[in-house]
Amino acid sequence: MSIPTISCGVSQMPVVGFGTSRTKDPRGEVEMALAAGYRHVDCAYCYDNEPEIGQAFSKVFTNGSIKREDMFITSKLWGTFQRGHLVETACNETLSNLQLDYLDLYLIHWPMPLEPDNKGGYDPESKIDPNPPPFSETWAAMEKLVESGKCRNIGLSNFNIEQIQEVLDCAKIKPVNLQVESHPLFPNTELLEFCKKHGISFVSFGPLGSPGRTWKKEDQISLLDDEDVLKIAQKHNVTAGKVLLRYQIDKGNAVIPKTGTLSRMKENLDIFGFSLDPSDMDCLNNLYKKAGPNGYRIFNYLRYKHSPYYPFASELKI
Repeated sequence: MSIPTISCGVSQMPVVGFGTSRTKDPRGEVEMALAAGYRHVDCAYCYDNEPEIGQAFSKVFTNGSIKREDMFITSKLWGTFQRGHLVETACNETLSNLQLDYLDLYLIHWPMPLEPDNKGGYDPESKIDPNPPPFSETWAAMEKLVESGKCRNIGLSNFNIEQIQEVLDCAKIKPVNLQVESHPLFPNTELLEFCKKHGISFVSFGPLGSPGRTWKKEDQISLLDDEDVLKIAQKHNVTAGKVLLRYQIDKGNAVIPKTGTLSRMKENLDIFGFSLDPSDMDCLNNLYKKAGPNGYRIFNYLRYKHSPYYPFASELKI
């Protein structure tokens, strides 16, 4: 199966990737996804499963069933490593865990620097860094990873427009990708337009509205059960999930849905036999109004809302 791609710096990124956060069986699920045809895998240090995913990569690269150059692999710099002298250390650990020589894309996972620790491994209790480095320090260290060949491309995740601009203003190598939450209840349109203007590719996480999240409130809309989404699905004789993924593709974005079920993995890849028409897109673009004037963000990471680098403070009026 040939999956369409979008430009991501010096590389081509398949528009449908496999997300690996909160996986129950990281190695098994990645092996299953690769067998199903995925060639874009999204990883992160803080998902705490990169060694297991590395075993899956090693298996397919060693037996020759998939070539490394045919894969697009992303990982992310965790906040405890944002001080400049720690960035390469973090990247080296990720490369070792994933059993790779290079990453296709390395992102600063969140703009909030967290206090470094000497425990080793991911610590979900990490605190806000009392002496946070400026973005310019972290970004300069990210640029060295490109210069050394450890990363083909570098970018950002969960940054707001002002923060992205701050990085652009200091960058010798500009960020080529932004990964953020985006779905019809929170389309993040202004951020997408900013990225298009600056030639930054856009990856949507949570494109299905994260139906399996444990913190969903009873009064929150389920996108997979929304009547308008279901009408569009019926019109094209596809599932609601396929409509939501195709919505991002038709906007020029990439998506990284996650599932541990083979049938769903295959379904999420099978979205290239139809496209949404202007009326569908208009309906989906305005769906957020059902949830309020600005829709609602699912992943707000309020635990770090007191950081001066917290990206959603003005939006959430914190």
